[in-house]
Amino acid sequence: MDMNSKVPDLERSYQAARAVTRHHAKSFYFSSFTLPALKRRRAYAVYAFCRHLDDVVDEAEAGEVLAAVRSLKEMTARVFARQTTARDQEEHPWLAAFLDTAQECEIPESHFQDLLTGVEMDQGRVRLQTWEELDRYCYHVAGVVGLMMTRVFSLEDRSYEQQALNLGTAMQLTNILRDVAEDLHKDRIYLPRTELEEYGITEEMLRAGEYPARWTEFMRFQVARARDYYQASEPGIRALAADGSQRTVWLMRRIYAEILDEIEKVDYQVLGGRVYVSSARKCIIALQTVLGIY
Repeated sequence: MDMNSKVPDLERSYQAARAVTRHHAKSFYFSSFTLPALKRRRAYAVYAFCRHLDDVVDEAEAGEVLAAVRSLKEMTARVFARQTTARDQEEHPWLAAFLDTAQECEIPESHFQDLLTGVEMDQGRVRLQTWEELDRYCYHVAGVVGLMMTRVFSLEDRSYEQQALNLGTAMQLTNILRDVAEDLHKDRIYLPRTELEEYGITEEMLRAGEYPARWTEFMRFQVARARDYYQASEPGIRALAADGSQRTVWLMRRIYAEILDEIEKVDYQVLGGRVYVSSARKCIIALQTVLGIY
């Protein structure tokens, strides 16, 4: 076996990370075209590692989820201790790129351990009881990814990390509102039980595809809260470098926020399936962002 098969060429490894991102994260991949080449490939490397963590747990049998999470936590610790093997590199061709990125960008291991906690929270039957539980969930599955990206995008002022968390929360809340029907099919309800009850909405109604009397009022409240988080994130976006990093995050923020507009256009009728932003609309938003129209 030659050396190349044991330790993947770094450039080849970054190409593998790019392929993973292009296949699995179409919105992010689309938004990344304004990034400088180095930051873009580092972002792909981080995504590839995060995707692996998520996929391993998703593919685990019901009774093996906890064991899968434990194994991934051990693997993550081993990766950050620089104790990877030739076999690790062979099985995960993007791993060398991730190691290079994590070291160069000084991304803490704790961010990935926190993400694994979120991956674990996302398995099997899910019922969140309060806003506080939903807020914690958003941190673990999305906010912490925002913290990783601040390192990739070379955010110098760490005081803006809260704004990165705000953007992660906004995007995850948007996902939840878009995917109510899909999540129900997986026996997952992320909308807090206390808030549903406040508006007279039961799980039985949702499963029957019914729209309770106060459904529109409930959804308006949820959409408004997500928009508040988008707005709260904006000072942090402006603090990013004007080398394309700022434009990339603006583009992601605008495309995701547009999903809320699409939800409004269908009068909040999301129980029949997810809404989406058309490719044509994404292109318009991209052009506006390139021109500095935010």
